[in-house]
Amino acid sequence: MPFGPDTTTDEVLAGLDPSGRTVLITGGTSGLGRESARVLAAAGARVVVTARDADKGRAALAQLPDGVEYAVLDLTSLASIRAGAAQVRERFPRVDVLINNAGVMATPFERTVDGFELQFGTNHLGHFLWTNLLVSTLGAGARVVNLSSAGHVASDVRWADPNYESAPEEYHPWTAYGASKTANILFTVELDRRLRERGVRCYAVHPGMVATNLGRYLTPAAGRELHKKVTAAKMPPLKRVESGAATQVWAATAPELADVGGVYLADCAISAEHAPWALDVAAAARLWTLSEALVGQDFPG
Repeated sequence: MPFGPDTTTDEVLAGLDPSGRTVLITGGTSGLGRESARVLAAAGARVVVTARDADKGRAALAQLPDGVEYAVLDLTSLASIRAGAAQVRERFPRVDVLINNAGVMATPFERTVDGFELQFGTNHLGHFLWTNLLVSTLGAGARVVNLSSAGHVASDVRWADPNYESAPEEYHPWTAYGASKTANILFTVELDRRLRERGVRCYAVHPGMVATNLGRYLTPAAGRELHKKVTAAKMPPLKRVESGAATQVWAATAPELADVGGVYLADCAISAEHAPWALDVAAAARLWTLSEALVGQDFPG
């Protein structure tokens, strides 16, 4: 039976053996990240989840199979990202799968520790720095999976003012979310271009509509707006977590993706349903340069 929107993580892994592979999952303490950690660890992979602090990490392990480990990572702080990446490089010199799953959605206007707009700073810039600091651990056959969303259609990257420094009054929760999710896809495109010659491939994933704590920041107004958007677009019904996490697990393990990268996935398949700006190669290179400038560190090709 072909995979589709109702495919579960267990069905994706049926017949596959990820044992001996190290999988690192940001935001693996709840929701899609925790489900991905559960199924991959149960299948024999060595799984490491990140948590914003040690207490959250220990609490997460109590809900996951024995052997899962944790690392501390706060994506809203460049200092925490650098410290966390240094510890991961020391503890896990080889990472076979990096799933950048953590994120925030439709937040009120806030800034990260370093002054970035919260959604762009967490969803994109945090993972940009984290991933590049871990590239040395990614060998031939490794994969990077970046969680995006169909919500990227709400906005291209705000190239002139990505952090709303000159026009904070223009901030809108869904526009900012869309820009951050577009950035996730563009980052995937350029990262795959840079790493594919060394045998590392990269994927952007739309998990579908899933009820997780990603929606914890939704105000009543933002929730009503989301309902209108979903109704107008006649979007599919909510997925269970087991199906929502299936596409990122498929991206991490599917043999048929071994020679493919820089693509946008949904429902355990390569999807053509994306905004026209999402896979633009020139825009992906432009975002890389912008991101280096913002995090204050260069990552040569």
